[in-house]
Amino acid sequence: MAKDSYLVGLIGAGIGPSLSPALHEREADRQGLRYLYRLIDIDVLGVRPEAVGDLLRSARDTGFDGLNITHPCKQLVIEHLDALSPQAEALGAVNTVVFEDGRAVGHNTDVTGFAASFARGLPDVPLEKVVQLGAGGAGAAVAHATLTLGAERVTVVDALADRAAALAASLNRHFGEGRAVHAEPDSLPELLASADGIVHATPTGMAAHPGLPFAAGLLHSGLWIAEVVYRPLETELLRTARDIGCATLDGGGMAVFQAADAFRLFTGREPDSARMLADITELAGAVGTPK
Repeated sequence: MAKDSYLVGLIGAGIGPSLSPALHEREADRQGLRYLYRLIDIDVLGVRPEAVGDLLRSARDTGFDGLNITHPCKQLVIEHLDALSPQAEALGAVNTVVFEDGRAVGHNTDVTGFAASFARGLPDVPLEKVVQLGAGGAGAAVAHATLTLGAERVTVVDALADRAAALAASLNRHFGEGRAVHAEPDSLPELLASADGIVHATPTGMAAHPGLPFAAGLLHSGLWIAEVVYRPLETELLRTARDIGCATLDGGGMAVFQAADAFRLFTGREPDSARMLADITELAGAVGTPK
């Protein structure tokens, strides 16, 4: 018999402004479910990221049905899980944990979330040469998604050269040699001049990190821009790119589709992603600029 009551949560740092509780709870309300989404903020608790294992065990013992996991715990949580989905194993990162039959199983809905958003928002753009800025947890997920969508080559650029190199090597092991390369930030002028599009997966543009990730003069109308940041929905990068005629994709779709995939894993019920897309537009606009 299907359950009609769920307790889920999010573990991460500085997650007070997260829209995940509202996205999940609104959809659950429409489906007639009792659904409580709690924030478990390690900053508020005053614990280190390595405490994620203790928090996971406490949640399972308390009767949680599952958890979302965000920065900086997506890799650290893996050693505390009983099993991983193929997607999470390939990425080495988990953003969703489902408690089932006494086991904690890790999934990654960031990959499927970005892929669904991209296919919906930029369905016909060329994917021969893609430049991705950012090689962190979100960067790994969206790079996997971009290659899964058919990109011929992704060039990973990160301020930390070792991190960019490690992600490119991981992508090549998974997708085949030569599908990914890494480059230094000072090579962006040359890279962007011949690129088809940019995937932006750094914090730049978030309310706490305003600005552009590179000089505005490097943009040109032949580029498409896909953003991961969703608070605000219109970052300075998207606004600048749109002004010169670039095709753009905001981060709201990824936030919604990864949440919808997690909702499905938690409940076994099909979410209405169209309603959730309307939710995030309303929620992101209603909150204004988060502190």
